[in-house]
Amino acid sequence: RLGEAWFMQHLVDGEIASNNGGWQWSAGTGADAAPYFRIQNPWSQTARFDPQGTYIKRWLPELAAVPAAKLLAPPENQRPLAPGYPLPILDHGVERLRTLAMFQSHKTQQR
Repeated sequence: RLGEAWFMQHLVDGEIASNNGGWQWSAGTGADAAPYFRIQNPWSQTARFDPQGTYIKRWLPELAAVPAAKLLAPPENQRPLAPGYPLPILDHGVERLRTLAMFQSHKTQQR
């Protein structure tokens, strides 16, 4: 409850249903909680739901002039996105596999 209240006070786009639903989803207690193996890919999600990069361009003004095709390119093909814009801090594909292995190991230990 403390986290939910804090975020609601500080979110730029705070909306009670989205905020509370997001906390429930993150905790795995929502009606449609994602299974552990569903790890979202930011590039495929952007391509599917925001192919023009409108959200990215709004909230990351340093990327506003970057063509949508460049925003959607795999990270290894998009550098540099914009002058001074940082490189990714991890390789999504590598970290996805590492995380799945960790969850599977934990699941196996629980039996």
